[in-house]
Amino acid sequence: MAKDIYHETVKIALEKDGWIITNDPLTLSVGRRDVFVDLAAEKLIVAIRKHKQIAVEVKSFINPSLVKDLENALGQYILYASLMKKQYPQRILYLAIREEIFVDFFTEEIVTTVLEFNPVKIIVFNAEKEEIIKWIE
Repeated sequence: MAKDIYHETVKIALEKDGWIITNDPLTLSVGRRDVFVDLAAEKLIVAIRKHKQIAVEVKSFINPSLVKDLENALGQYILYASLMKKQYPQRILYLAIREEIFVDFFTEEIVTTVLEFNPVKIIVFNAEKEEIIKWIE
């Protein structure tokens, strides 16, 4: 299982944001098959005194075709979200992408159209600062 090139960057960014990494990776097992979500984390939300648990799939979007990267990312997101609903219903799945990709590609009509009909929770991170920039519900 190969980790995304920004795996450690997102892990550090989540920890800076107060998250505790609980699984690296989170294994989802169905029948004889296993799939692996990059990270699982939890954070105690003091205001409501409940634990919030998330899983994060990190995507680089570094291939020549950003559309192909989008196809792969959305396919994984749908697969993992479906499996998580059964095995880890308390966890919320996020797709982590770099700030540059969010600004330059995720604002294009092809992406906004797909996300309009297929909502995806997104974490936007700054790779150089290793920080979370935005949470998109």
